[in-house]
Amino acid sequence: MLTLENQIAGILNETVKKIYGDKETRPVEITVATNEKFGDYQTNFAMMNSKILGGNPRAIAENIVANLVENDTIDKLEIAGPGFINIFLKDEFLGNIVSKIMREKYEFLGLNTEGDVIIDYSSPNIAKRMHIGHLRSTIIGDSIKRMYRFLGYNVVADNHIGDWGTQFGKLIVGYRKWLNQEAYKANPIEELERVYVEFSKASEDHPELEDEAREELKKLQDGDEENYRLWQEFIKVSLDEYGKLYKRMDIDFDTYYGESFYHNVMPGVVEELTSKEIAVEDQGAKVVFFPEEEKLHPCIIQKKDGAFLYATSDIATVKFRKENYNVNKLIYVTDERQQDHFRQFFRITDMLGWNVEKQHVWFGIMRFADGVFSTRKGNVIRLEELIEEGKRRALEIVEEKNPDLSSEEKDNIGEVVALGAIKYADLSQNRQSPIIFEWDKILSFEGNTAPYLQYSYARIKSILRRGEAEGKPLNEDAKIIFKDKAERNLAAQLLQFPTVVLKAADSCRPNLVADYLFEVSKKFNSFYNACPILNQEDEILYSRELLASKTAEVLKAGLGLLGIKTLERM
Repeated sequence: MLTLENQIAGILNETVKKIYGDKETRPVEITVATNEKFGDYQTNFAMMNSKILGGNPRAIAENIVANLVENDTIDKLEIAGPGFINIFLKDEFLGNIVSKIMREKYEFLGLNTEGDVIIDYSSPNIAKRMHIGHLRSTIIGDSIKRMYRFLGYNVVADNHIGDWGTQFGKLIVGYRKWLNQEAYKANPIEELERVYVEFSKASEDHPELEDEAREELKKLQDGDEENYRLWQEFIKVSLDEYGKLYKRMDIDFDTYYGESFYHNVMPGVVEELTSKEIAVEDQGAKVVFFPEEEKLHPCIIQKKDGAFLYATSDIATVKFRKENYNVNKLIYVTDERQQDHFRQFFRITDMLGWNVEKQHVWFGIMRFADGVFSTRKGNVIRLEELIEEGKRRALEIVEEKNPDLSSEEKDNIGEVVALGAIKYADLSQNRQSPIIFEWDKILSFEGNTAPYLQYSYARIKSILRRGEAEGKPLNEDAKIIFKDKAERNLAAQLLQFPTVVLKAADSCRPNLVADYLFEVSKKFNSFYNACPILNQEDEILYSRELLASKTAEVLKAGLGLLGIKTLERM
């Protein structure tokens, strides 16, 4: 099924061809009307093409209105201002197309979905428990993945874990000096994190520990058997821990290619950069210098001691993906502090002539009011702790409102509501805005929140169950008719869903989906208050049941794109 905008554009393109023949014009662009009195949709085609067609915009618009091709979609066209065309849709068409929502797959014209979209997100550092500082990359990346798949792309979700670098020398030293074996058996990643913090504190008074850590790291890089075994152990226990949390959050990845995976690719990258004279030697290091007008700092790709850097690893990642995938696009989801880094290595891959589309999706960092989270300083809130607190609060509400539910159902509702609240509190914000962490704000269940939307969904399901109990089950083949303005407003809102997802995916802004769902829920509540569903004549009852059901389907699909589950009852 084509999006409604594409269907309307097709009719107007046919009309333009009828009037002006094959004369090349700018394409018809359809937008949602800003006010219902201006119709359902609008186009500024006449103004955009007045010079091309050689006429007054209003005269061109009048010509289009007078010559509109016969169709079963558009009821009427009206001209506004200097040449805007307001588009009013036929009620019968609107009702018919609403009934097809989620029954027919959407077609998105003009999208190049060939190849693989590789999304790089979450990326925790090994041997550190995930905390709220990891939340944004993880859930924003997951939502982008879901939206791109909805649009028909083949998406590869990659967790580019931090499994190489200086922290492993420190961990190995700390492991040997301070590890508590019993604590390590009980909770290995928690003990490794404690050891890491212990190293940081001890090295302040004993700076020679830093030299010792560098020696252990060098041994690891040179393939020392014992250090390599420890390194593999650290990775395994960390991934086991992350896997449990990801599963709980309904987040999954296709690959876990960490920095170490590309270690053998990096020497070839350096060689290619130097042979093409993109990188030059400077004080013993290999450095890429950029033209002054690009305002980019020089980028070191290999230190004078032979060590590689993040830029080298990321360039190697692009090389690997270019050679092993049919790349459509590479998307990286990280915080705002890495913008310069991505500008540098993106530019370097361009200088190498690698024709790969790349996008850095950056977000504002989450912080406490008095500073940034730091594992080393120990001032972090664990993701698991956040979820547990959210669940505790949700269970209090469930206990109060539905004390008769089974403990198993209460537990499930508490889990789903808590995770929904946490994800939505973040995803409903402009991703580029910074977020100050506040328990009450993150775990709010009122207003524009996931629990409010989840409740709207559950409420519709309750209405449909009641209808079925009264011998009036949902009829998917019913005809949707409009007796009240609230019904039509809701239907028109539902039909915007695929276009909203397209815009949200294109800009990598999940908050556009969140804003849309909140508007759907408000329009449903207006509809429900104005239009009783049950105890009506059959024609009206089945129409309103189906309209309510389609609302539930859109809410479920939209929340699903945010990684949020729905509940049949709350």
